[in-house]
Amino acid sequence: MKSVTLIKSDLFHQGGLEKYTWQIARDFCALNSPTTVLTSGTVTAPFEHPLLNIVSLPIEHSLSVVKVLHFDKACHEYLQRHPTPIVFSLDRNRFSTHLRAGNGVHAAYLKRRGMQEGLAKRFSFAINPLHRAILILEKQGFEHPGLRTCFTNSHMVKQEILSFYDIDPNKIEVIHNGVEWHAMQQAFDNGEKERQDAFQFLFIGHNFQRKGLEQLLKSLGPMSNENFHLNVVGKDKDTAYFQSLAARLNLSDKVIFQGQQQDPIPFYQRADCLVIPSLYDPFANVTVEALAMGIFTLSSKNNGGHEVLTEQNGLVIEDLNNFTQELKIALNHRKTPASAQKVRDSVKHLDFSTQLRRLTQLSMK
Repeated sequence: MKSVTLIKSDLFHQGGLEKYTWQIARDFCALNSPTTVLTSGTVTAPFEHPLLNIVSLPIEHSLSVVKVLHFDKACHEYLQRHPTPIVFSLDRNRFSTHLRAGNGVHAAYLKRRGMQEGLAKRFSFAINPLHRAILILEKQGFEHPGLRTCFTNSHMVKQEILSFYDIDPNKIEVIHNGVEWHAMQQAFDNGEKERQDAFQFLFIGHNFQRKGLEQLLKSLGPMSNENFHLNVVGKDKDTAYFQSLAARLNLSDKVIFQGQQQDPIPFYQRADCLVIPSLYDPFANVTVEALAMGIFTLSSKNNGGHEVLTEQNGLVIEDLNNFTQELKIALNHRKTPASAQKVRDSVKHLDFSTQLRRLTQLSMK
């Protein structure tokens, strides 16, 4: 089988993208492909395999823009000495044969933020060294003639790439994010058994402004007389502002800020509806996690995950500035054993192992 080099910096973190990188490495090894993981920092793989080789490149700079550029340069130099038929990057870098744009399109993200935050912010983006470096790497990576396949997790991201960069659309493969559908069966079966009096909305995410919590609270404001609760799971340095906003909207007794949680499952088990009013998300993993837990889901069009929503399992938010109507419709979708099973079944085809194997097998062509 073809040998593979995987590129992902800072694999010592424990986030979703880092976990996904290791799962791709494991799958390539299972296909009998010698797999080298190029990363930075002190890294220990979560599994052992005779075909797995970890190379941690010495990137000692603390300044983000320098780290980004030096990691790209170090990877390029390593690959010149140790070329492989497949170079699969999960970071933005100048060259790869296969690229997974899991973080979306930085140019599109900046455009969307600029439209929301105004001229001064757009000017700051233009002179910010980190943004400029990322845009340069992004352009060179997408437009490199050696790129054979670019994987995106939504059609939204595919269209953004085509809008901003010169790339053959036939090179882009859309594979929606997978979910541990079978592994979540027990958590689903053990969900809330007793019917709760109040309808349970759920919001999950860090960086509340980008995730749209302000818009959610303002859209819930006109519903303050309705019987519901909203659990806010996640962290933000400006949590006090959002708590104050909830109070001004007469929602203090309805909104509970739960902070960062290691395990979101208990909140999924209690929820009737997940709300994802993101200002930009290539594909929020919580979309398919909630659906796999049988939860009716509302999502903005700015979350690529909205593409898996149907009339049976959710609604797409048309206007982020005011989606009170969609929230009122959601109140008619209280979770029952029957409805939850239908919602869960709607994403069975997105089981993680199925989606991952599609990616690795397409890479081997």
